Amino acid sequence: MFTPRRIASSIAALTLAAVALAAAAGCGTSSASGGGNKLTLVAYSTPREAYEALLPAFQKTAAGKGVSFDQSYGASGDQSRAVDGGLPADVVAFSLAPDITRLVDSGLVSKDWAAGEHKGMVTDSVVVFVVRKGNPKGIKTWDDLLGDGIEVINPNPFTSGGARWNVMAAYGAQQKLGKSDDEAVDYLKELFGHIPVQDKSAREALQTFVGGKGDVMLAYENEAITAQQKGEDIDYVVPDQTILIENPAAVTTDAGPKAKAFLDYLTTAPAQKIFAEKGYRPVVKDAAPDVTFPDPPQLFTIDDLGGWDSVMERFFDRDAGIVAKIEQDMGVSTDS
Repeated sequence: MFTPRRIASSIAALTLAAVALAAAAGCGTSSASGGGNKLTLVAYSTPREAYEALLPAFQKTAAGKGVSFDQSYGASGDQSRAVDGGLPADVVAFSLAPDITRLVDSGLVSKDWAAGEHKGMVTDSVVVFVVRKGNPKGIKTWDDLLGDGIEVINPNPFTSGGARWNVMAAYGAQQKLGKSDDEAVDYLKELFGHIPVQDKSAREALQTFVGGKGDVMLAYENEAITAQQKGEDIDYVVPDQTILIENPAAVTTDAGPKAKAFLDYLTTAPAQKIFAEKGYRPVVKDAAPDVTFPDPPQLFTIDDLGGWDSVMERFFDRDAGIVAKIEQDMGVSTDS
């Protein structure tokens, strides 16, 4: 049955596909599925700098010789919907597993995409607090985010995968602090009251923050590191209670062997070292011994919160989810 919401979503996905195609390097469609050497990578916004290093490194390998790439970057949910709506892709790299699952449900990614050693994940990270240089507001804990006059920058969780990780980090942290479920939900309600603007993607939110808006930003650790590497005047705090972010990648069902070779390359030690140098926690142990990351004492995973299937239904259902109700009460749209 085609409800007005579903029709609107379909139109939005097709529009996104057209926009992303126009923005992709070369503006071409994939030819790898036909045995060619051009691959189309469709990814979420934050790993752009990592892939700018990974693609030429892959091209120097025997498997990558002669391979060229078209690339498209954007909010993870938007990118997933765009591929679902027709945007050509050989390799998809998203912020969180449900954005891959959407393509599995559409038959665009194989059901066994997560069957390998690393369960389909190519990088890890954690949620951190990005603050102004020197941390002038002294923000160190989750309670500090609720201080009088504190403005928190966070993307819209109905377009940004990073925002969903941030929300679940905030919720799970409250449980680690001994709060009840109701108290953890109340924390989210109060937290959203401190968010003055919700950009579509984590990268856009970072641009808002470095542009001067807000006192603190919820973000991937790797995004904070990338900002520092670019010379942005920021610091970041890894809270004691935070969530392990796991970022998936997969090939599409029509992709050729070169796409699979590239996906395999992403979990080799050389590729993982590049990821680590760009601020990502490698999924391959000892791939980057010279790059160290702090160990949060109360690190938890999405599985500790019930897993993505449960979390998506309870928190991010666009009509009845906890976060949808918070957004609706604030007058913020939950449509993509």
